[in-house]
Amino acid sequence: MIRDGRDPAAIAEAARVIRAGGLIGFATETVYGLGADASSDTAVAGIFAAKGRPSDHPLIVHVAEPAQVAQYAMNVPPFASRLMKALWPGPLTVILTRKPGVAAAAAGGQDSIGLRCPAHPVAQALLKACATGVAAPSANRFGRVSPTTAQHVADEFGDDLLVLDGGPCEVGIESSIVDCTRGRPVLLRPGVFTRAQLEAACGEAVLDDDDLLEAAAPRASGTLASHYAPDARVRLMDAEAIQAALDLLGADAAHIAVYARSMVRIKSDKVVYRRMPDDALATAQQLFAVLRSFDAQGVKLIWIEHPPLTVEWDGVRDRLGRAAAD
Repeated sequence: MIRDGRDPAAIAEAARVIRAGGLIGFATETVYGLGADASSDTAVAGIFAAKGRPSDHPLIVHVAEPAQVAQYAMNVPPFASRLMKALWPGPLTVILTRKPGVAAAAAGGQDSIGLRCPAHPVAQALLKACATGVAAPSANRFGRVSPTTAQHVADEFGDDLLVLDGGPCEVGIESSIVDCTRGRPVLLRPGVFTRAQLEAACGEAVLDDDDLLEAAAPRASGTLASHYAPDARVRLMDAEAIQAALDLLGADAAHIAVYARSMVRIKSDKVVYRRMPDDALATAQQLFAVLRSFDAQGVKLIWIEHPPLTVEWDGVRDRLGRAAAD
C-alpha cells in the first residue's frame, strides 16, 4: 500500500515493519529504495529474495547521519571523511572497510561496506524513526529499470508492500559510488556529481578502477554490465542513424520509441517520440520514468540518442550504456 511519507503515522508504521524484520519501500532523492534492517541478516535476505538478486551482490546501507558510520566501518581515511562532510546528506555512497561482525549479509559477504546518508526528508524521517541503518537497493526486480515514483514500486511488488510516498525523485539516478578502501578515492559508479566536484570535496584526484590494477575493486551495487534494463530492447544511436532508420521504415515503423535531443521526422503514428532535455540533470531526473513509460506503451525497441561526451552527462551515459548492454 502507498502511504504519504509526510505523515508521521506512516513513518512510525514503516519503522515498526523495519524493526520487526520486514521490508518497506521508501523515497530517496535518487530512486526509491527497498529497505530492511541492515543489522538483521534474516531481514536483509528478504530483500534478495524479493528482488531476485544474487546474495553476493552487496547492498547500500543508509544512515541518518555521519556519526552512524562508526557502527559499520573502521579505518576511515581522511579523504573519505572529507567526502562525507562535504556531500552528505546527498547522492553519494562511500565504500569503507567493514567492522567485523556487522551487516555481513548487506555487504554481500565482503569485508567492505557501502554507506550513504540520503537527503530526502522521507528517508531521513524513516531512518531517524528506525534508529538503525537500513539496507536498501532500488525497489525493483533485479536488473530492471529503477523506480522514481511510489507507483513504480507498487507496480513491481504489489499492494502488500508498504511504500512511503515522497513524490517523484529529484535526482532520478542512483548515487555516485566512491571506493575508499584502497588508499585513494576510486570512482566505481558515476552519478550526478562530476569528478571535479568529488575531487574538490575530498581534496585528492579521484581515480578510475583501471588506474589501480594491482588491487581488485570491491563489488558494488549497480555496476553490472547489463542493468537498469526495460523490457524493450534499448539501442544507443546518433541522431543521423535514428533519422535514417525512421526514413527507411517510413509509415511501416511500429512498436518503436525514440528518446532524443534532436527533432526527428516521423512518418508513422505508431512510433512514440519523447524529447530528451538538453540538460543532464533534467535528463537524469526523468530517465527511468521515461523508460518505464515506453514499456507501458508496449514498444519493442527503444532508440536513444547518444548523450553528449561531457562530464556532467557521465551518470546518464553510464545508465544508458548498461540498459543497452546484452
